[in-house]
Amino acid sequence: MLATENDPRYPIGKYLVQPYSEDLKKEWLRDIKFLPNDLELALQNLDEHELDTPYREGGWSIKQLVHHIADSHMNAYIRFKLALTEDNPTIKTYEEKDWANLYDVFTVPINVSVTLLHALHRRWHATLVELNEGQWERTVFHPEHKKRISLWELLGMYAWHGRHHVAHITSLKAQKGWKHE
Repeated sequence: MLATENDPRYPIGKYLVQPYSEDLKKEWLRDIKFLPNDLELALQNLDEHELDTPYREGGWSIKQLVHHIADSHMNAYIRFKLALTEDNPTIKTYEEKDWANLYDVFTVPINVSVTLLHALHRRWHATLVELNEGQWERTVFHPEHKKRISLWELLGMYAWHGRHHVAHITSLKAQKGWKHE
């Protein structure tokens, strides 16, 4: 990852593809496994007004971020399963900005998405933890980018994605001085 100085869109930097390594695999699998816990800790004691606060000017609210993570990671889980059971399947893309503005995002409590993430990440981690190096080379075809993407690259991207959005929340809390003890 590359730090993007003072850019609130990328508090931990942009995702950069890394070559396969056992150490990175362990780190990224930990990120997948513990993202729901990390997210829950970041959200602890936030009130409704704070949940409705955008993490940056023109950005999504914390509430939208939480539901977006669930939407995104559900899609990711399906993409991994497809890649493990089909030969270079074409994945379905979706309009994440439109999804973030659907009615459920504003009416369903965030704890529903956090609970979903706990169950989803448990299944996802169990799917990934025993993959061998060759299986990480399996691919999906991304029609929007018109390229093959390996499971290894997807693992890194989604490990980063979770940390990225948790950092949006923790950065906003620090910036606003929200310290609920």
